[in-house]
Amino acid sequence: MANFDESIDRRNTHSAKWDVMEAVYGVSPADGLSMWVADMDFRPPQAVSDTLQTMVDHGVHGYYAPDTSYKAAVCGWMQRRHGWDIQPEWISTTHGLVAAVALALQAFTQKGDGIILFTPVYHAFAKMINNNERKIVEAELVQANGRYEMDLSALEAALSGSERMLVLCSPHNPGGRVWSSEELRAVADFCVKHDLILVSDEIHHDLVFAPNTHTMMALAAPDIADRLVTLVAASKTFNLAGGMTGSVVISDEALRARFTKAHQAAGASPNRFGMMMTEAAYSEGEAWLEELLAYLAENKRIFDEGVNAIPGLQSMSLESTYLAWVDFSGTGMDMAEVIDRVQSRAMIAANYGETFGKGGDNFLRFNLGCPRSMVEDAVSRLQAAFKDLQ
Repeated sequence: MANFDESIDRRNTHSAKWDVMEAVYGVSPADGLSMWVADMDFRPPQAVSDTLQTMVDHGVHGYYAPDTSYKAAVCGWMQRRHGWDIQPEWISTTHGLVAAVALALQAFTQKGDGIILFTPVYHAFAKMINNNERKIVEAELVQANGRYEMDLSALEAALSGSERMLVLCSPHNPGGRVWSSEELRAVADFCVKHDLILVSDEIHHDLVFAPNTHTMMALAAPDIADRLVTLVAASKTFNLAGGMTGSVVISDEALRARFTKAHQAAGASPNRFGMMMTEAAYSEGEAWLEELLAYLAENKRIFDEGVNAIPGLQSMSLESTYLAWVDFSGTGMDMAEVIDRVQSRAMIAANYGETFGKGGDNFLRFNLGCPRSMVEDAVSRLQAAFKDLQ
């Protein structure tokens, strides 16, 4: 069994999560808690480590080919875990999924085109849109019964006619919302009506808590293959982010050809280590994943109960992901004071909600993919930092 309680010191290992947090947040890794970057503080399945050790023992780390067994592992995982039957030739392997978003922008849109995002949403989307000189069109999510919902009517009324693509985060980050089949169908119909390419980033699709069930957009709307680009990866599921490997799945031949042209123009080759880690995880990691989901479910219960006991704080109930989304608006404080308390008093580095776009201003995002002792410590620190509210 996996030992998720193990405390692994990641300091001074070139960890973005731990070794950069003082420069970004002023929180020292010596006595602070790193809860921002979305990777976990857990070892991957043993099969992944064994695969890496075999590679090290062999000692030659040349270009990776062929990708037959890798793509077979991806296809097998999608069929077993999600009931999604895909063909190997539909898969393009990219240097992570942020790069995949950039390639999709370059393949299917032009400078100045509008790109729709349901905000607040994963901040890298906005960075890629801006870096590629496209225009962000924000459709702010609505909070209803403690979770996010999309307002497609409001979005439709705000369209300018310049929109060419919609990027959907499914499940949603932050907020952990698992969209229903009906909601996904509505988004698909919206894209058909307004002739939009739909990029569905489903990187968190394996990290879903019962009784919720993730539905692949390709299954919710099988008739929109001519405009659907699906992004998946093992990186969030198995903590392999450093492997920089993602899969872009496009079943429509003409659409795939346009993406392939942009991909080839970028001159990007697969990462040998990421490909082999992904294959090992997809082939032998299912039992590990089930243990992880149970562990994360208890982490989020402990965090939510502790944080929600602080007057003015509300942690959104996660249906998916290990990224808690906490609303501080009920404190009556401005966010500068909130952030000062979290960073200076609690000594926790957490993502600023404003970086996720409209609707995120009063929030901070906390990473719960860590040993339970750290979650418990974070709760105690936050309660102490806001003790005057209790």
